[in-house]
Amino acid sequence: MAARSGKKVTKPTTTRVKTTAVKAAALASPSSKKVMKKVKSVVSQPSAPSPKKAKKKVGSDTRHAALKEILLIKREALIQQIKQQLGQSVTEEQQRRLEAAMDSGDQALVDLEREMGISLQEMRNRERQLIDDALDSLDEGTYGVCADCEEEISEKRLHALPFARLCVECQSKRELMEKIERSEQRS
Repeated sequence: MAARSGKKVTKPTTTRVKTTAVKAAALASPSSKKVMKKVKSVVSQPSAPSPKKAKKKVGSDTRHAALKEILLIKREALIQQIKQQLGQSVTEEQQRRLEAAMDSGDQALVDLEREMGISLQEMRNRERQLIDDALDSLDEGTYGVCADCEEEISEKRLHALPFARLCVECQSKRELMEKIERSEQRS
């Protein structure tokens, strides 16, 4: 009837309740059927429809906490790598002594290693910044939502790439478009 009047019909959503302990207690007691009926009625009760913005927010507190932990662990690992590499860098005095004793081939190798080290540090720092941005969006409630299609990014992808801003499908589309654009520029 509501569909004919032009109103949108929404399916009632159900609240999820962990019932393992309740089920175990119910099986131990003689009135287990009554308890199970109550549990089923609570689980199947419709909840209020959520507004559009709520869909974009991270679903549960446990998911929020797990994703935050992943981001913090990854961030700490990057900071440790950055500190370790900085600790291994040579002082200016040590560098001058090494350069005086080297031939041109050795010097070229040292320069190459130094440039690679700097590039690696920059890459780690960019990744740390992406993680910081992801932590900010987690606090705002928008973390784990694809920037293109606004659907939730799978937890599997977020575990693999904690600072992912796009779902796999949108990322694949974007990479394909970039590949096409590069090939057109070469032509």
